[in-house]
Amino acid sequence: MQFARINDIAIHYQVIGATGDRPVLVFANSLGTDFRIWRDVVVRLAGEYAIVLYDKRGHGLSDIGSTPYAIEDHANDLAGLLDMLSVKQAIICGLSVGGLIAQSLYQRRPDLVRALVLCDTAHKIGTAELWAARIAAIEAHGIEGIADGVLERWFTPAFRRPENTALAGYRNMLIRQSATGYIATCAAIRDADYTEAAARIAVPTLCVVGDQDGSTPPDVVLSTARLIPGARYEVIRDAGHIPCVENPEALTAVLRAFFEIAMHGDKPHE
Repeated sequence: MQFARINDIAIHYQVIGATGDRPVLVFANSLGTDFRIWRDVVVRLAGEYAIVLYDKRGHGLSDIGSTPYAIEDHANDLAGLLDMLSVKQAIICGLSVGGLIAQSLYQRRPDLVRALVLCDTAHKIGTAELWAARIAAIEAHGIEGIADGVLERWFTPAFRRPENTALAGYRNMLIRQSATGYIATCAAIRDADYTEAAARIAVPTLCVVGDQDGSTPPDVVLSTARLIPGARYEVIRDAGHIPCVENPEALTAVLRAFFEIAMHGDKPHE
């Protein structure tokens, strides 16, 4: 395992492969998960690209740090990690809150960003009332008290069938996260609004969403794509909020095609 002290907290990360003539891929996770959610995408891309995975503060094996958080705190952590690794002009792929972090990173450190993949995310996610209710529920009953409702939004009914052992594993991942870090990140999402900033994104951008996403549905992701000049929009069939878990093969195919465009333009590289 790899750890780095960034902004006075320990960040858990992993680097796979060596930097070559292709941009580094950086993956940022959703709320209540750690970087293991990307495994089935990473195994399909390893060898083609160098890859950076990390647990944002308050999640996985990273420190909680001081609360409350802002999305800018998460973005500063990622910037610090990429600076430590001497990574520039990366392709940043952010899922849900990871997509907000990606947007913030671009606004603050455009030198680090060659292209953006905004996966099951938006320029603004939810309402103040929604996040206040989520925070109050966790304060009263812990993450376990909201877990079943979260899993309904994360995954399709087909994935949530009782005999699917993986569902229990992802539930464990969720409920074993730090409640303090989860609540602090809920507040950061509540306060984040990149509606105006979206129009200033000037790098290749892909907005992609599972067709059955219950957290950031396709129409919400499409509305974000329409704000970003030249953004592409793709829908992954048979997937909810975390398509890298439910349909990694389809997601990887969409990502691989976009990476070629981001590197070489609309004409596929030969």
